[in-house]
Amino acid sequence: MNPRILLLGGTYEASRMARLLAEAGADAVFSYAGRTDAPIAQPLPTRIGGFGGVEGLVGYLQANNITHVIDATHPFAAQMSRNAIAACAQTGVRLLALERPAWVPGPADNWREVASLEQAAATLPAEALRIFLAIGRQGLGSFACRPEHFYLLRLVNAPGALPLPRTEIVQARGPFTLENDLALLRQHRIEIIVAKNSGGAGGAPKLEAARLLRLPVLMLTRPVIPARDVAAEPEAAMAWLHGADRGV
Repeated sequence: MNPRILLLGGTYEASRMARLLAEAGADAVFSYAGRTDAPIAQPLPTRIGGFGGVEGLVGYLQANNITHVIDATHPFAAQMSRNAIAACAQTGVRLLALERPAWVPGPADNWREVASLEQAAATLPAEALRIFLAIGRQGLGSFACRPEHFYLLRLVNAPGALPLPRTEIVQARGPFTLENDLALLRQHRIEIIVAKNSGGAGGAPKLEAARLLRLPVLMLTRPVIPARDVAAEPEAAMAWLHGADRGV
């Protein structure tokens, strides 16, 4: 039986995976969660929206004869990843996580790791600072308790009402460059960065810029996901698919 693949996407690596699957003529569907207003077009049939929890995902896998799931969602999309693990376990569908390695601080970095956005907000100094809040749209409300700070937000889509009174929004889609991120931090006189440890090359320039400018970084650690097969690159995921086809 030829494999039928569900690719859970939303990352740069997911788009690379989609291209490889399309070039190979694979029978695959790309799934977006629907949090971005204008998602990148993919070379695969695409669905947008949630599944309705584990039960809904089980129903989708069975109704669409899915044999393999590649979870290439964002490292902080923990609930979707947990749902995929549970649904694949129930249905016997093969599952692989396409997960970019986490960033690791170097000797010249000034990072403080935090376990939650609430802890990050509580850790901010008492004096008003200019902060690059590089966490996306989700979770901005965690900083509503710290309205004394100025927050620079870089978002793909313009948000609606914000819970933060002193903000400036830059609309941009990665990957980003060191030159541009240095200019961004200097232009807005940023004093500290709050970021999620998303990993990957696309978002790393802000950390290189922070190192060069000697800026501190509050780094949100990744959520814990149950054990699963993991590949770091789309090419390794393709090799996993071929191996799964042979039953190895």
